[in-house]
Amino acid sequence: MISEHFIQHYHYAPAQVFHAPGRVNLIGEHTDYNDGFVLPAAINFGTDIAATLRSDRTINVLAIDCNGETNSFNLDNIEFSTEQMWVNYIRGTLKVLQSAFPDMRGADLVVSGNVPQGTGLSSSASFEIAILKTFSSLNNIPLDGVKAALMGQKAENEFVGCNCGIMDQLISALGKAGHAMLLDCRSLTFEHAIIPEGMSLVIVNSNVKRGLVDSEYNTRREQCEAAAKHFNKPALRDVTLTELTQEKANLTPVIYQRAKHIITENTRTTQALKALNANDMVTMSQLMTQSHLSMKNDFEITTAELDFLVDIIDTTLGQRGGVRMTGGGFGGCIIALTPDDLVAQVRATIQAQYQAKTGLQADVYVCIAAEGAFSND
Repeated sequence: MISEHFIQHYHYAPAQVFHAPGRVNLIGEHTDYNDGFVLPAAINFGTDIAATLRSDRTINVLAIDCNGETNSFNLDNIEFSTEQMWVNYIRGTLKVLQSAFPDMRGADLVVSGNVPQGTGLSSSASFEIAILKTFSSLNNIPLDGVKAALMGQKAENEFVGCNCGIMDQLISALGKAGHAMLLDCRSLTFEHAIIPEGMSLVIVNSNVKRGLVDSEYNTRREQCEAAAKHFNKPALRDVTLTELTQEKANLTPVIYQRAKHIITENTRTTQALKALNANDMVTMSQLMTQSHLSMKNDFEITTAELDFLVDIIDTTLGQRGGVRMTGGGFGGCIIALTPDDLVAQVRATIQAQYQAKTGLQADVYVCIAAEGAFSND
């Protein structure tokens, strides 16, 4: 389909079509900027780019999902666009890539994505990694997945202006089909965890608008940094639960709670790797439940609607699967690791109860763990 749009727009066929996946985080929330551990999986939703290399330095792009908007710019003059925000992901990413590889040529592009926007499934990282895959391939640039992830993150931090961690870009670049990835956000080393056969990643968008997310995200980050500073450690990754408990009287209740979530969440995330690789869904189920309760009570980032979704799905799954909020919080999605034979029941439960309770309609996406854009390079 994207090739047909390309032909219609440019009147010739694209040389190649590239893809980068979105992602969902199974466990390990807000641990990334505390130098901790996360356990995301790349999903079979993502960004597609049809492209042909040009002989000059011009970039022409058609964005199918943005009402067919177009944009053209030159690699020698990359500036932030205040009119078309979507193009800044392309401009920023190419600016970073070009600083390392200045002799790139331009390209004709058509871009399209099916990662639901604003759900916390990382459509932006998918877009950045797709651009990096496209231009490194077309220009024969030697780029590995870790370097690509760091470039995508830099573009988002410094050009687009969003202070994200490295998880989203790295899993989009280096995810492995049928697996989740335990990523050490300090060393950027990772190992893969097998998602047991017969399990689906069911993502449910609560459709609660994530209004507080930016200001509250920054507040949580400051609270975590204050806790690490109290212990004179570089990050909460370096503080043990015993140390935290001993210092409880010397910390404000809020700082103590925030630190407790991060420290216990890191432990849960490393235990989840072992549980998945041992096909131990009982333990995985417990870890996901504990994670959600920690986000609700200690980190205070869930909402009544998210809690309700988790409760009704948990009742359906029992210990055969796990469910928790995923993403930054204050709305967005929940993730349910669901046996295939319970997917229809989970859907029916949501349909029967969620709208009646909240007045909102939930969107359900049944996903599998997909391959990253740079995984086979």
